[in-house]
Amino acid sequence: MDEGIIFFFVFFGFLAAIILVPIYLRERTRQSAHHLIAQALEKGQTLDPALMKTLTEGQKKPQDKARSSLGVGIVLAALGGGFVAAGLLSGIEPLMIPASILCALGGAFILLAIVDYATKKKED
Repeated sequence: MDEGIIFFFVFFGFLAAIILVPIYLRERTRQSAHHLIAQALEKGQTLDPALMKTLTEGQKKPQDKARSSLGVGIVLAALGGGFVAAGLLSGIEPLMIPASILCALGGAFILLAIVDYATKKKED
């Protein structure tokens, strides 16, 4: 098999794992909370409404969209730079394709952070 094909399978498998594993873990946590509530109700225990709300909704804190977008953009741009360096040092030309995609996504997230920050500043 060509090394370029193997590389793309590994690359997109890595991306799928990064996206799907947190979703799976979050869903598993929700299921365990619901299971805990069901066990408590079967035993006839009373549940505090605040506890029920915490277990069913989770602990979500308000996030600063501009700051999180900037963080994602910097990480993606750094990954793209790493792929560029790896491609130049190893001489593997197909590494420039994911490098350009990651750098473009990083730039888009950084631009989004700038727009979010400017919008937030105008609202305040």
